[in-house]
Amino acid sequence: MKTLVVGVGGVTNGGKSTLSKSLHEKISNSCIIAQDSFFKDDSVVPVDSNGFKQYDMLNALHMDKMMSEVESWQRDPESFLRGRGLTSEHITLSVDEEVFVLIVEGFLIFNYRPLNELFDRRYFMEIPYDVCKRRRSLRVYTPPDPPGYFDGHVWPMYLKNHQEMESMVSGIVFLDGLKSKEELLAAVYKDVSQEIKRLRGKLQNML
Repeated sequence: MKTLVVGVGGVTNGGKSTLSKSLHEKISNSCIIAQDSFFKDDSVVPVDSNGFKQYDMLNALHMDKMMSEVESWQRDPESFLRGRGLTSEHITLSVDEEVFVLIVEGFLIFNYRPLNELFDRRYFMEIPYDVCKRRRSLRVYTPPDPPGYFDGHVWPMYLKNHQEMESMVSGIVFLDGLKSKEELLAAVYKDVSQEIKRLRGKLQNML
Protein backbone atom coordinates (compact mmCIF):
# COMPACT_ATOMS: atom_id res chain seq x y z
CA MET A 1 0.00 0.00 0.00
CA LYS A 2 1.11 3.52 -0.80
CA THR A 3 -0.30 6.86 0.33
CA LEU A 4 -0.43 10.28 -1.28
CA VAL A 5 -1.22 13.50 0.60
CA VAL A 6 -2.47 16.41 -1.50
CA GLY A 7 -2.79 19.93 -0.10
CA VAL A 8 -5.30 22.36 -1.62
CA GLY A 9 -4.86 25.81 -0.10
CA GLY A 10 -5.87 29.27 -1.12
CA VAL A 11 -7.56 32.55 -0.42
CA THR A 12 -11.05 32.67 1.09
CA ASN A 13 -13.70 31.98 -1.57
CA GLY A 14 -10.98 31.09 -4.05
CA GLY A 15 -12.50 27.74 -5.06
CA LYS A 16 -10.42 25.34 -2.97
CA SER A 17 -13.42 23.46 -1.53
CA THR A 18 -14.96 23.02 -4.97
CA LEU A 19 -11.69 21.74 -6.42
CA SER A 20 -11.13 19.39 -3.46
CA LYS A 21 -14.62 17.88 -3.70
CA SER A 22 -14.28 17.40 -7.46
CA LEU A 23 -10.90 15.71 -7.02
CA HIS A 24 -12.34 13.42 -4.35
CA GLU A 25 -15.19 12.41 -6.69
CA LYS A 26 -12.74 11.47 -9.44
CA ILE A 27 -10.10 9.67 -7.34
CA SER A 28 -10.93 6.28 -5.86
CA ASN A 29 -9.81 5.54 -2.30
CA SER A 30 -9.66 9.24 -1.47
CA CYS A 31 -11.11 11.43 1.27
CA ILE A 32 -11.02 15.07 2.38
CA ILE A 33 -10.00 16.67 5.67
CA ALA A 34 -11.10 20.32 5.69
CA GLN A 35 -9.38 22.89 7.90
CA ASP A 36 -12.64 24.84 8.33
CA SER A 37 -13.93 21.93 10.45
CA PHE A 38 -11.42 22.76 13.16
CA PHE A 39 -12.22 26.35 14.12
CA LYS A 40 -12.30 27.03 17.85
CA ASP A 41 -15.51 28.23 19.44
CA ASP A 42 -16.30 31.87 18.66
CA SER A 43 -16.10 32.72 22.37
CA VAL A 44 -12.35 31.97 22.54
CA VAL A 45 -11.26 33.52 19.23
CA PRO A 46 -9.20 36.67 20.04
CA VAL A 47 -10.34 40.17 19.07
CA ASP A 48 -8.05 42.88 17.67
CA SER A 49 -8.01 46.59 18.52
CA ASN A 50 -10.70 47.26 15.89
CA GLY A 51 -13.04 44.74 17.47
CA PHE A 52 -12.55 42.22 14.65
CA LYS A 53 -12.45 38.52 15.51
CA GLN A 54 -9.08 37.08 14.51
CA TYR A 55 -10.31 34.06 12.57
CA ASP A 56 -7.59 34.18 9.91
CA MET A 57 -4.83 33.00 12.24
CA LEU A 58 -3.56 29.56 13.22
CA ASN A 59 -4.43 30.10 16.88
CA ALA A 60 -8.12 30.34 15.90
CA LEU A 61 -7.93 26.68 14.87
CA HIS A 62 -7.61 23.37 16.71
CA MET A 63 -4.58 22.35 14.68
CA ASP A 64 -3.77 19.60 17.20
CA LYS A 65 -7.12 17.95 16.47
CA MET A 66 -6.63 18.37 12.74
CA MET A 67 -3.22 16.71 12.96
CA SER A 68 -4.79 13.83 14.92
CA GLU A 69 -7.24 13.29 12.06
CA VAL A 70 -4.45 13.28 9.49
CA GLU A 71 -2.36 10.90 11.60
CA SER A 72 -5.36 8.59 12.00
CA TRP A 73 -5.63 8.39 8.20
CA GLN A 74 -1.88 7.76 7.90
CA ARG A 75 -2.04 4.83 10.31
CA ASP A 76 -4.83 3.01 8.45
CA PRO A 77 -6.37 4.74 5.41
CA GLU A 78 -8.81 1.92 4.71
CA SER A 79 -10.24 1.94 8.24
CA PHE A 80 -10.39 5.74 8.13
CA LEU A 81 -12.53 5.57 4.98
CA ARG A 82 -14.83 2.94 6.48
CA GLY A 83 -15.24 4.97 9.67
CA ARG A 84 -16.53 7.88 7.62
CA GLY A 85 -18.93 5.86 5.51
CA LEU A 86 -16.66 5.87 2.47
CA THR A 87 -16.12 2.66 0.55
CA SER A 88 -12.62 1.53 -0.30
CA GLU A 89 -12.53 0.68 -4.01
CA HIS A 90 -9.97 -2.01 -4.75
CA ILE A 91 -11.21 -2.85 -8.26
CA THR A 92 -8.83 -5.72 -9.15
CA LEU A 93 -6.12 -4.67 -6.73
CA SER A 94 -5.48 -5.94 -3.22
CA VAL A 95 -5.04 -3.45 -0.36
CA ASP A 96 -1.28 -4.02 -0.58
CA GLU A 97 -1.29 -2.86 -4.21
CA GLU A 98 -3.54 0.17 -3.76
CA VAL A 99 -2.80 3.90 -3.42
CA PHE A 100 -4.85 5.84 -0.88
CA VAL A 101 -5.16 9.60 -1.33
CA LEU A 102 -5.81 12.20 1.37
CA ILE A 103 -6.90 15.66 0.20
CA VAL A 104 -6.27 18.30 2.87
CA GLU A 105 -8.09 21.56 2.16
CA GLY A 106 -7.82 24.90 3.91
CA PHE A 107 -6.63 28.49 3.93
CA LEU A 108 -3.66 28.02 6.29
CA ILE A 109 -2.60 24.43 5.65
CA PHE A 110 0.83 25.42 4.32
CA ASN A 111 1.50 27.85 7.17
CA TYR A 112 1.45 25.10 9.79
CA ARG A 113 4.84 23.44 9.47
CA PRO A 114 4.01 19.97 10.93
CA LEU A 115 1.15 19.63 8.45
CA ASN A 116 2.97 21.17 5.50
CA GLU A 117 5.78 18.63 5.86
CA LEU A 118 3.33 15.81 5.09
CA PHE A 119 2.26 17.01 1.65
CA ASP A 120 3.37 15.22 -1.51
CA ARG A 121 1.58 17.74 -3.75
CA ARG A 122 0.72 21.38 -2.96
CA TYR A 123 -1.78 23.59 -4.84
CA PHE A 124 -2.81 27.13 -3.96
CA MET A 125 -5.84 28.95 -5.39
CA GLU A 126 -5.46 32.68 -6.04
CA ILE A 127 -8.03 35.31 -7.09
CA PRO A 128 -7.77 39.14 -7.20
CA TYR A 129 -8.90 41.39 -4.36
CA ASP A 130 -12.06 42.65 -6.08
CA VAL A 131 -13.27 39.18 -7.05
CA CYS A 132 -12.53 37.84 -3.58
CA LYS A 133 -14.39 40.69 -1.89
CA ARG A 134 -17.42 40.23 -4.13
CA ARG A 135 -17.55 36.46 -3.57
CA ARG A 136 -17.13 36.89 0.16
CA SER A 137 -20.02 39.38 0.30
CA LEU A 138 -22.32 36.79 -1.27
CA ARG A 139 -21.55 34.11 1.32
CA VAL A 140 -23.42 33.74 4.60
CA TYR A 141 -21.15 33.16 7.60
CA THR A 142 -21.92 32.19 11.19
CA PRO A 143 -21.23 34.53 12.85
CA PRO A 144 -21.71 37.00 9.96
CA ASP A 145 -18.89 39.29 8.84
CA PRO A 146 -19.24 42.69 10.58
CA PRO A 147 -19.02 45.88 8.45
CA GLY A 148 -15.46 46.52 7.24
CA TYR A 149 -14.27 43.03 8.19
CA PHE A 150 -12.94 42.09 4.75
CA ASP A 151 -10.77 45.19 4.32
CA GLY A 152 -9.92 45.51 8.00
CA HIS A 153 -8.98 41.91 8.70
CA VAL A 154 -9.57 39.23 6.03
CA TRP A 155 -7.56 40.65 3.13
CA PRO A 156 -4.65 42.08 5.19
CA MET A 157 -4.30 38.72 6.97
CA TYR A 158 -4.41 36.87 3.65
CA LEU A 159 -1.52 39.00 2.35
CA LYS A 160 0.43 38.46 5.57
CA ASN A 161 -0.17 34.70 5.61
CA HIS A 162 0.63 34.43 1.89
CA GLN A 163 3.98 36.18 2.38
CA GLU A 164 4.81 33.95 5.32
CA MET A 165 3.86 30.85 3.34
CA GLU A 166 6.07 31.80 0.40
CA SER A 167 9.03 32.40 2.72
CA MET A 168 8.80 28.96 4.33
CA VAL A 169 7.32 26.63 1.69
CA SER A 170 8.60 25.50 -1.70
CA GLY A 171 7.01 23.33 -4.33
CA ILE A 172 3.62 25.05 -4.41
CA VAL A 173 1.72 25.10 -7.70
CA PHE A 174 -0.22 28.37 -7.84
CA LEU A 175 -3.59 28.16 -9.60
CA ASP A 176 -5.56 30.97 -11.21
CA GLY A 177 -8.96 30.83 -9.52
CA LEU A 178 -10.49 32.83 -12.37
CA LYS A 179 -10.12 29.86 -14.71
CA SER A 180 -13.10 27.54 -15.13
CA LYS A 181 -13.68 24.79 -12.56
CA GLU A 182 -13.29 22.23 -15.33
CA GLU A 183 -9.91 23.58 -16.45
CA LEU A 184 -8.55 23.71 -12.91
CA LEU A 185 -9.78 20.22 -12.12
CA ALA A 186 -8.32 18.79 -15.34
CA ALA A 187 -4.85 20.22 -14.61
CA VAL A 188 -4.70 19.07 -10.99
CA TYR A 189 -6.31 15.69 -11.68
CA LYS A 190 -3.76 15.00 -14.43
CA ASP A 191 -0.89 15.81 -12.09
CA VAL A 192 -2.25 13.74 -9.19
CA SER A 193 -3.17 10.82 -11.48
CA GLN A 194 0.39 10.70 -12.82
CA GLU A 195 1.72 10.48 -9.27
CA ILE A 196 -0.77 7.72 -8.40
CA LYS A 197 0.33 5.81 -11.50
CA ARG A 198 3.98 6.23 -10.49
CA LEU A 199 3.28 4.93 -6.98
CA ARG A 200 1.33 1.96 -8.32
CA GLY A 201 4.28 1.16 -10.56
CA LYS A 202 6.59 1.13 -7.55
CA LEU A 203 4.19 -1.19 -5.72
CA GLN A 204 4.11 -3.59 -8.68
CA ASN A 205 7.91 -3.69 -8.70
CA MET A 206 7.96 -4.53 -5.00
CA LEU A 207 5.56 -7.49 -5.34
